[in-house]
Amino acid sequence: MGSGRSLGRPFGWLWTALTISTFGTYLAFDAFPLIAILVLDAGPAQVSLLAAAGLLVGAAVAVPLGPWIDFHRKRPVMIAMDLVRCAALLSVPAAYLLGGLTFAQLVVVSVIVGTADIAFTAAGGACLKALVRPDDLIVANGRLEATRWTATMLGPPLGGAAIGLLGPVTTVVADAVSYLLSAAGVRAMGGTEPRAAKTAAPRPRAGDLLEGWRHILRHPALRRLFCNTLLVNGLIMATAPVLAVLMLGRLGFTPWQYGLAFAVPCAGGLLGSRLAGPLVARFGRYRVMVAAGSLRACWLLGLAFVRPGAAGLLLVIAVEFGLITCVGVFQPLVAAYRLEQTAADLTARMLSAWSVTGKATTAAMTALWGLLAGLTSPRAAIAAAGALSLATPLLLRFLTQVSEGASVKGDGERGTHHGGNQEHREAGRPAGLP
Repeated sequence: MGSGRSLGRPFGWLWTALTISTFGTYLAFDAFPLIAILVLDAGPAQVSLLAAAGLLVGAAVAVPLGPWIDFHRKRPVMIAMDLVRCAALLSVPAAYLLGGLTFAQLVVVSVIVGTADIAFTAAGGACLKALVRPDDLIVANGRLEATRWTATMLGPPLGGAAIGLLGPVTTVVADAVSYLLSAAGVRAMGGTEPRAAKTAAPRPRAGDLLEGWRHILRHPALRRLFCNTLLVNGLIMATAPVLAVLMLGRLGFTPWQYGLAFAVPCAGGLLGSRLAGPLVARFGRYRVMVAAGSLRACWLLGLAFVRPGAAGLLLVIAVEFGLITCVGVFQPLVAAYRLEQTAADLTARMLSAWSVTGKATTAAMTALWGLLAGLTSPRAAIAAAGALSLATPLLLRFLTQVSEGASVKGDGERGTHHGGNQEHREAGRPAGLP
């Protein structure tokens, strides 16, 4: 399971394409809120609406895309989604230069980009199946995860500097160009992609829309991983704005200190993604997955004890570093496993269901925790999230045993039995995909 070996030219082009677009995304990570505040004089309620709209409406619109993607070639879908995102984002600087930029346009563009993100993720996961051998899946996902954390660490600070020097729409242009280059990278992968199965319906039926969720919930191990991931990710993301209010408001941290507190720990994601393969080789995949998944739930409570000054800043950095390192180990393993247990003709629907539910859950929990912080205090809301997070490892109990009995299923109940440690040809999902 050496992490330095080549995974082939097509994967190399896919990795390059995803690296460019991921860096573009994180370069423009805070662009829309900043444009809304600096250019359109938007208030807190409007900024929150802008953040929620892309998640909720984009997720709802993306629901029927899963079946449609399953019945079509994946690379053309990926290229189309890159071009859609590029065109939508370019409309923002164009309207800004013409003096016609509105808040409604930002919301519409956010929804379009959010929908295209989900479709690209589903198509990209299915595409990776044909590019990487089953025993290389953890290596491939580890590389993509490392790319994502590197972009997370470097992108926002560089984007903030670019906005300060060159104007509020600078990073939006850079993000749009990154999608154009990503489309070129996917196109350069070469080779011939097989057509969708002839037995697949040319138009998805109403029941097909729910098949991704049915597969996840019927599968004992995937169901546990799905619920655990939704809760942990939701709690982490729900506390982010509350922690920002606490640090930047009541505790008096400066914006650069706040940015430093979350940029430095991203190195833990890079470290964790590099450790995933060696840890699996030594201890076995399921032990590492359960251990990393359980440990990542133990850090959040520490953020409730942050205090002003250097000691508080170091506490946030230490807690975030430990949390992100565990996530960096856990994510590639889950990304590979969930597609090992999903047949090719169900892949896009499963990924769409997972992504749609995750975005909707995050949006709902973020709103709920904002309300809780308003009724109590930011510190109390963070403590509540940390306490609930400590209970989430219960969903990972006996994961090894239920994984041993998991099966790979296609449409409905069709499938063949596979042991939990047996690699399957139809597997893999790029953890670094947005």
